[in-house]
Amino acid sequence: MKNNPVVIDLKNISVSFGDNQILNNLNLYIRDKEFITLLGPSGCGKTTTLRVIAGFLEPDSGDVLFSGKKVNGVPPHKRQVNTVFQRYALFPNLNVYENIAFGLRLKKMKDSDIRDKVKEMLALVNLKGFERRAVDSLSGGQQQRVAIARALAVDPKVLLLDEPLGALDLKLRKDMQVELKNIQQRLGITFIYVTHDQEEALSMSDTVVVMDGGDIQQIGTPEDIYNEPKNAFVADFIGESNILDGTMLADFKCEFSGAQFECLDKGFATGEAVDVVVRPEDVDIVPVEKGMLTGVVTSVTFKGVHFEIIVDIGGFKWMIQTTDYEAVGNKIGLFIEPDAIHIMKKSKYSGMFGDYSSFSDEIEHLSDIVEEE
Repeated sequence: MKNNPVVIDLKNISVSFGDNQILNNLNLYIRDKEFITLLGPSGCGKTTTLRVIAGFLEPDSGDVLFSGKKVNGVPPHKRQVNTVFQRYALFPNLNVYENIAFGLRLKKMKDSDIRDKVKEMLALVNLKGFERRAVDSLSGGQQQRVAIARALAVDPKVLLLDEPLGALDLKLRKDMQVELKNIQQRLGITFIYVTHDQEEALSMSDTVVVMDGGDIQQIGTPEDIYNEPKNAFVADFIGESNILDGTMLADFKCEFSGAQFECLDKGFATGEAVDVVVRPEDVDIVPVEKGMLTGVVTSVTFKGVHFEIIVDIGGFKWMIQTTDYEAVGNKIGLFIEPDAIHIMKKSKYSGMFGDYSSFSDEIEHLSDIVEEE
């Protein structure tokens, strides 16, 4: 993927609506055949970025380049892109065949070529034999497949997908994630995918772009983003994280929660205040006398494969994911390997995430409501 040519290059893109800055001098390039996901909470600027690429929205400043050529001002239908929306936007008065053929008819293709292309697209999205079906007779997943087939029929160089699976139920969404990744790999075209669902981003993407407040917080592979988050926002948004205030004592040595630990990080100043990330699944529960830290279990939630245990350590509530059951009130020890500790620079997000006090309180509050009933 790294050697593939850049197909889209966004340079210093800024967009604001009134006093509201949506994109703030954003720079991003996307390679040919890449499956790239723009991930972030509502209002972070991910859909606006997609609209700028599509040509639905002109940036206030900055350049949009397709294969090195500036396309600012070029209307959507003249760009080599097509878009699949969450709400499908199918034509209810047209059957499945005519929905998929719509863009091909606009291109004045011969009927025989249209037939071949529609047949090819139906096979691609596993809807053979659905040609004459009315679109309102289809399930949500089938309608989404028709929308994808219609978008791909005109051979776009880039397919833009704006939360396309958001309206589907969980099982169907997971099935379609696999389907979309397979389609992208078979066709070998660039997919730019927008979602706020972290699992969706991690399972489908070659590259994940984490956004917040109109800025890119981190770009990397799913593994990089999960294992090496750049700041507390990324660490919290991608999976569960215990994020603590810490101090670097020296290269490969840090202090947090009143104890000293070996770690794999270096290059920080001696005594530098840092954020420390420990993922819940990377903590081992041990007897108190063998623990590097000790705490008291305040809540336990069974999650099917594992338990989610909240542990109070000096007033900070940790989350631990484990297959071992521990009862509320138990005093336990925690053991943390050096490679489970990740050190991050302090940022504007420091102190905002990573303590599960509210998580624990919510569970306790819910149990109170049940008791009252």
